Amino acid sequence: MFVIFLRVLIIYITVLVFLRLMGKRQIGEMQPYEVVITLIIADLATVPMSDTNIPLFNGILPLAVLVLIHYIITLLTRKNIKIRRFMSGRPVVVISPNGIEYKALKELNMNIDDLLESIRQCNFYSFDQILYAIIETNGKMSVIPTSACSPTTAQDFNIQNPPAKLPHVIISDGKIIKEEMKLVDLDNKKLNKILNYIKIKSLKDLIILSIDSEGKTYYQKKGEKFQLIEDIKKEVKL
Repeated sequence: MFVIFLRVLIIYITVLVFLRLMGKRQIGEMQPYEVVITLIIADLATVPMSDTNIPLFNGILPLAVLVLIHYIITLLTRKNIKIRRFMSGRPVVVISPNGIEYKALKELNMNIDDLLESIRQCNFYSFDQILYAIIETNGKMSVIPTSACSPTTAQDFNIQNPPAKLPHVIISDGKIIKEEMKLVDLDNKKLNKILNYIKIKSLKDLIILSIDSEGKTYYQKKGEKFQLIEDIKKEVKL
């Protein structure tokens, strides 16, 4: 009995340490590959707990291998956008200014009831309150409300807010995202002008660069505070 108690205690502490090494995110915030690894770890951990014929080392070794796999995948997804999108997918716009994006819903195997439930969980109760709704890679929904329904007191004070714009991430972790460039009418020549304007010598120095359809630009260099340019197209004369 004492041996079983000791094995359970050791495995419990081992799994706890391994999960802490994997990060502090909750299950609902994990990427698909992280959920899979976590479920396998949970299943593998029960075997050496109950079966005393299995050497304790043989029970801990597979857990360590899984944590190592998680570390390698996380490293690769951090360095390579294509691998990141393959492993985690990409955010999907399900509501736009045109209304519900039905094709996107079908791709996500969602129906209208699922969509309604998700927007209610974001404290919205009507589609006309939402400018954009995005299903993130972890399955959660993010909502950009219309100007009138934004968290400000615009309606109370009869202030007309400018319409919200969806930012497009052009550079992420030093990697250029070509598809996003097309959405804001950027080519390599224009992008180089922007990079020269914000004094970027190497893409590796840039954590993020995002631009919306009006030219509002958010960027941040490594080790520095973020910077905001209201209209990069006007500043650089694109």
